[in-house]
Amino acid sequence: MTRSTFPPPRLKGRGAALNPEGRFETQTRQDFDDGWYRDGEPIPPPRTEVTEERARRIISSNQSPDVPFDASINAYRGCEHGCAYCYARPTHSYLNLSPGLDFETKLFAKTNAAEQLRVELAKPGYVCTPINMGANTDPYQPIERRYRITRQLLEVFLETGQPCTIITKNALVERDLDLLVELARKKLVHAFVSVTSLDNRLSSRLEPRASAPHRRLEAIAALNAAGVPCGVMVAPIIPALTDVYLEEILERAAAAGAPVAGYTVVRLPYELKDLFDDWLRTQVPDRAEHVISLIRQMRNGKDNDARFGSRMKGEGVFADLIRTRFRAALRRHGYAERRGIELDTTQFQPPRTPSPQGQLF
Repeated sequence: MTRSTFPPPRLKGRGAALNPEGRFETQTRQDFDDGWYRDGEPIPPPRTEVTEERARRIISSNQSPDVPFDASINAYRGCEHGCAYCYARPTHSYLNLSPGLDFETKLFAKTNAAEQLRVELAKPGYVCTPINMGANTDPYQPIERRYRITRQLLEVFLETGQPCTIITKNALVERDLDLLVELARKKLVHAFVSVTSLDNRLSSRLEPRASAPHRRLEAIAALNAAGVPCGVMVAPIIPALTDVYLEEILERAAAAGAPVAGYTVVRLPYELKDLFDDWLRTQVPDRAEHVISLIRQMRNGKDNDARFGSRMKGEGVFADLIRTRFRAALRRHGYAERRGIELDTTQFQPPRTPSPQGQLF
């Protein structure tokens, strides 16, 4: 008996409905109905599985001129937010996992992250530079409630005077206000909250396990009210789908106290282009072709353009229009021209190695 609902067009609470092999796989797998389920019986939703691992290195170096930091930390691999557009999805291919459902259901927690951070900060050759959290996977994704790895990293930053930046889509960042306030007093932290749209229904399908748009704006307000500088990232902007919210997001974030703002446009590297195309044709079939056409217009006729200087903002008429609208909104709402506040690297003190004899000097 063939099940009419197999495979499902959408999985509630998940951004991807597909689970294709990564580009490095040598074997292919195909789901099929073995008759176990009765016709019409719903398929059990995939559960989140977390594997604890011990990282051999925790600080990653950045060579890209497109981002304003030289070092980053990812406390997790994979991201439960399940954003359909996430450019980090293809990284799961390096783990012999799928950039589709696997990316948001088979997660890895670096439980020794804070311990390893101490080791790397204590190296004689370490040069203090702000460390970003949130470059690849969200440091405040739902499993952070249990593992608290991001909080442990913040404790090390505060202890050593190590400055950091944060990018998140989750209001869980408010949990760590006690640490963030202390870091902010020393000019050691700057946060950004990413807001993609203001449509709750769209957001629940596009980024199903991230905080709702209004909660992200509330988080911006809460951080700034507490003295923690928190800007807004309108990222990524998806043409003909989320770009309509650009000006209102900037207006509401300014009202919430955001001092600075930034944006990126969607990019579709490697396997992501097929996953996002499937999401569009499932969720917004009437606009799918138009969205893909505009993305390609901003990417020299391709799904992705990886060149530095172009990959974040795109090129062409539509990219220029977004840039013009963004700059006009910045002026209208009084945002600062610079991308963030200056963080203080002069307070850094390497962590001391634990010793039963203590430290003489």
